[in-house]
Amino acid sequence: MILQPFLSSAWSFNIPLLASAATVETADSALVLACVLLSLTVIYFACKLGGEICVRFNLPPVLGELVGGVIIGVSALKLLVFPEGGAGFEDSLLIHFLESTSSLTPEQSPAVFSAASEVISVLSELGVIILLFEIGLESDLQELIRVGPQAAAVAVVGVAVPFLVGTLGLIYIFHLATIPAIFAGAALTATSIGITAKVLAEIGKLSAKEGQIIIGAAVLDDILGIIVLAVVASLVKTGEVQISKVIYLVISSSAFVIGAILIGRFLSPFYVQLVNSMKTRGQLLLVSLIFAFILAYIAQVIQLEAILGSFAAGLVLAETEKRSELAEQVFPIADLFVPIFFVCVGAKTDLSVLNPAIPTNREGLVLAAFLIVVAILGKVVTGLAVFSKEKLNRLAIGVGMIPRGEVGLVFAGVGAASGALSPATDAAVIMMVILTTFIAPPLLRLVFKEPTTSPQET
Repeated sequence: MILQPFLSSAWSFNIPLLASAATVETADSALVLACVLLSLTVIYFACKLGGEICVRFNLPPVLGELVGGVIIGVSALKLLVFPEGGAGFEDSLLIHFLESTSSLTPEQSPAVFSAASEVISVLSELGVIILLFEIGLESDLQELIRVGPQAAAVAVVGVAVPFLVGTLGLIYIFHLATIPAIFAGAALTATSIGITAKVLAEIGKLSAKEGQIIIGAAVLDDILGIIVLAVVASLVKTGEVQISKVIYLVISSSAFVIGAILIGRFLSPFYVQLVNSMKTRGQLLLVSLIFAFILAYIAQVIQLEAILGSFAAGLVLAETEKRSELAEQVFPIADLFVPIFFVCVGAKTDLSVLNPAIPTNREGLVLAAFLIVVAILGKVVTGLAVFSKEKLNRLAIGVGMIPRGEVGLVFAGVGAASGALSPATDAAVIMMVILTTFIAPPLLRLVFKEPTTSPQET
């Protein structure tokens, strides 16, 4: 939310659940449940506290969720730690709390810690699948078509330049292995449409030509970014880069999304009719989630990624008359599961690998600085891709493409979970996402010097 074959991936639904079940057999299920409940309490508290603080500083809540995860995770309080990060039960403050307040014994602690961690990881994976479904549902393909070739040019340049410069720089300057370099380079591609759209609306530029190009490009940028993620994550499965494999994955991922949209348009009348004919509570939400999970399953089975399937499902259902009603019903589900993913991404990020006081960490800091520079400049140049005789603020278009936000965190979370990114590289990617998301709003306000408000935005 997931990046391994359906029958063998540590990120697939079935394997963590089976692993959890196997572990729970040797642990007290009541204690496992208690640990899971405590973990969720800490996760939700951290995400809401961080989110509320960020909102009051006019920053996206997702940054607060990420930082909240960092604070409660391995980098600070160690309330939420995971075995795959090298942590043991003795490192978890929650386990120590359970030992002092319940019947949990030191002998039971390893099994309870392992089982509870697996459950939280599965919930996190479900969260990222729902997140991509929500992103697809919020994407407006008709708007993308209306803005047309200019937005497409900006999006393609905004994906290609950061990816190529980042990947080649990591390989030839930092001597990273090909797979980690490709994954980190891919994390530079996607733009956060939510952050940019919010700022454009606030300064009265959402309906301006520049604003429409930015939004259209960001929509396509998200689609291209998810396809890039699916391709790169699939390469991790084999551990090697084969041109034929890359071509197959690019074509199959693109064909899957396009095919899902075309088939979805054909089936959408039947979908609407089915939902309207049902009389039970939650019919719209559950039928839609069934469709999303089926597409996610199909994508996983054909060696793509589950998140690509849920994203495609969102794109399909966004074209139906039920879009607005469905979005309203998906929000509470997303509010329940998506923060688990973002907090877990932060909790698993070990920022100590970027401590400048430790000489061996300095290469990681230089790596983070390199990614940040490429992330910013690689998007700023997209303004040059706009071909128009109109007098447009090309710098503003480029700056509007800078923030990475949610999709960048998906790359980081998936990369770390799949083993493609080392702790230092993962931390560098996280720092890139945080910084680009922080600096984009003030920069966008700066390059649009004279705010204007249109009737559509009041």
